[in-house]
Amino acid sequence: MKLNSLFNIAVFPFAVAALSVIGFSNQAKAVIFSGNISGKWGEPVPESINTDPIYNGVGTNEFTWGDPTPFKNASSNKLVFEGNSFSTDTDSLFKIGDLTYRNGTVLLGTSVEYVPLKLGLSFNKPTELDKVLNYEFDYEFSLKNTINKFVDPEEDADFLYVTNNEVKPSFTYGGDEYTLSLTGFSQDNGTTYVSEFRVLEQETTTASIYAQINKVPKRKKVPESGFAVGLSIVGIYLISRKKAKKTQ
Repeated sequence: MKLNSLFNIAVFPFAVAALSVIGFSNQAKAVIFSGNISGKWGEPVPESINTDPIYNGVGTNEFTWGDPTPFKNASSNKLVFEGNSFSTDTDSLFKIGDLTYRNGTVLLGTSVEYVPLKLGLSFNKPTELDKVLNYEFDYEFSLKNTINKFVDPEEDADFLYVTNNEVKPSFTYGGDEYTLSLTGFSQDNGTTYVSEFRVLEQETTTASIYAQINKVPKRKKVPESGFAVGLSIVGIYLISRKKAKKTQ
């Protein structure tokens, strides 16, 4: 079964920047981050349509939601996250783990709309970062549970995607701030990515989640305008002229 998206496949281009200082350039040394990733699901948000939400697995890596009991041989929806080890530099995509999604059949009103995934990062490089035992970053997944019409399997598919947060989770190293962003799902070892993870009714599919560590640019000081600099030069000149007259 293929992983499909309602949107276009997102391919992430990257650019390499050179640092120039007064007529000569010097390539900055890349920082390598490595360690291990784990994950656990947080407390979900039902939203108004789900008047009787049923779920299990908060605080674990396996989360189920919805009541399947009215349906014969049916199962609830399920998400399982399996983290892995990683090694990456900044601005490069890397795999953080695998997400398995089971699309079950559940009673209307017993589902949830959002569930957070708490990623735990244990760094072993740079060694300064391992002083904190576990960095936790929260990401919210939006769950779209389709009402089945049993006509077109594609139309009955459920899907999820990571909601875009204005404030991205971050950490600090060497006086610089770095963000960790989830970039997409892939089923071909990172060759292509999709922005949402879709699964057909009564199917179970696994896809890898990819992320990226980005250095947050530091704010630059705004230089004085040419007019202000000109006034300063005129002021220095007038002071110098005044002192020169006194000494005559």
